[in-house]
Amino acid sequence: MAETPQNKTQENGAGFQPLRQINKESTSKDKMIEGSAWMTAGSIFSRLLGAVYIIPWVIWFGSMSDEANALFAKGYNIYSFFLIAAIAGIPSAIAKQVAHYNTINEFAVGQRLFKRGLLLSGATGIICALILYFGAPALSNNDANVIPILHSLAWAVLIIPTMSLTRGFFQGYQEMAPSAISQFVEQLARVAYMLITAFLIMQVHHGSWVSAVSQSTFAAFIGAIGGMLVLVWYYFRHRARLRELAENSKQELAIPAKQLYKEIIAQATPFIIIGSAITIFQLIDQYTFFNIMQSAFNYSNSVVNTLYADFAFNSNKLIMIVVSLGSAMAITAVPMLSEAKTRGDKREINNQVTDALLLFSFFMIPSALGMAAIAQPLNTLFYHYDVVGTLVLQVSSYVSVILGLFTVISAIMQGISENVRAVGYFAIGVVVKLALQYPLVAYLGVMGPLVSTGIGFGVVSWLILRHLNREYGISFQRISKPFAGILIFSLLTFIVAFATVHLSYLVLNPNSKFMSVFVSVGAACLGGFVYLYATLRTRLADMMLGSRVERIRRILRIH
Repeated sequence: MAETPQNKTQENGAGFQPLRQINKESTSKDKMIEGSAWMTAGSIFSRLLGAVYIIPWVIWFGSMSDEANALFAKGYNIYSFFLIAAIAGIPSAIAKQVAHYNTINEFAVGQRLFKRGLLLSGATGIICALILYFGAPALSNNDANVIPILHSLAWAVLIIPTMSLTRGFFQGYQEMAPSAISQFVEQLARVAYMLITAFLIMQVHHGSWVSAVSQSTFAAFIGAIGGMLVLVWYYFRHRARLRELAENSKQELAIPAKQLYKEIIAQATPFIIIGSAITIFQLIDQYTFFNIMQSAFNYSNSVVNTLYADFAFNSNKLIMIVVSLGSAMAITAVPMLSEAKTRGDKREINNQVTDALLLFSFFMIPSALGMAAIAQPLNTLFYHYDVVGTLVLQVSSYVSVILGLFTVISAIMQGISENVRAVGYFAIGVVVKLALQYPLVAYLGVMGPLVSTGIGFGVVSWLILRHLNREYGISFQRISKPFAGILIFSLLTFIVAFATVHLSYLVLNPNSKFMSVFVSVGAACLGGFVYLYATLRTRLADMMLGSRVERIRRILRIH
């Protein structure tokens, strides 16, 4: 954020910069880049922590690691749906509405909305936690091992809705640092607890692997406490500033508490469905994959569990690092689009949609292709050498581009108050997913769920993009040239990384976890450098990120 005379006097660090104190020369693209930087950093670091722990975790579980991964995924998919229902889309709705009221200088109303939202999120958290805990036997799909996992996860549902709501409040002020930092602390506390308990149960006491998984899922509650403490600290640090903004706002709107609740619920309900879109597709896989595989291929339950772990847990853990890039930009876009919608500025919406698509492409496409290129050493490093697991990770990497695109453009629809239409498009995607699920799984086996998910979200994304273009226009002429460059340089990155992996394995042992570290890091660095050099050399990076990249160019002596 550009420094102005007003904010020079503010506290150092990730200070609270209200909308009316932001430098007027700052463009929406600058805000999007800055906000995306914070959210991407928090999301990437959190996802990396959430993936790196897998290496020792798998080693400690030994021969039961695939069964443990499958059990973890089964519990987490159900938990994720209940968590999204408990959160009820309130954080994104709060961010959107707070940004709306801040834009018209009604800070007091936005803060009242936040306080009412706290009561609502607390209530939904308690209700959903109780349903998850006592409904565990019915939700387990006749798998007794899933029940203790759901019991342990119910505790996290109590806290996370309130934590997410508070993050949404800060995002409404376009302050992404509190969310990013609390997200990182949450993940750090969660992973630390997971590793400590897994080591003690499996290696020291040689206990039950189901108990170890149960403690690993209970870690979500421990992480939530850590993340919430960070947000509470931020809130009290800036409480005086918030009070000052409320006192100096117009205060022309006198909205009754009942209307505030209605406003929250009306805005939040569509967010539940869109926010749980990926989880809904995962639940479709969870409740259909086993029956289809056993009827089509007559595999044992153990084999199907291993295959399920390959795509539902193993590859999903890694590709979500890439998808988080799209999520970070999506969260940043909502309050800014809400501001433009409030002003009725269609041209600004057009620019923001175009910028969001370009930024998404610039980061997401090379990341996804890069992961596909180094799938073999990555899968070996995090799990074990497995041809099927490698192929699943490659296909998942390609599908992640569609998932990331959906995340960004569905957030755009929410930001411009097109929630109901977005839900309608998603419903079409669910029908496509269900229609394709059986034939694709029966024909492609473990690849079937990935392909049906990709096609389903592809249809939804196409419908949303078509609508955005009709209503607000998408500057395809401005997008086409840089997108072509991004695609060419991303393919070049893929070729370099892929060639590095396969040339390395001509002399190195592909079964070795130790060797896979050097292969994956070496290939990623070479491919990444090629992309960085190409985008800097052609000034494509300048077009995406502005003058920020000039320093990198000077360091690398690229002219």
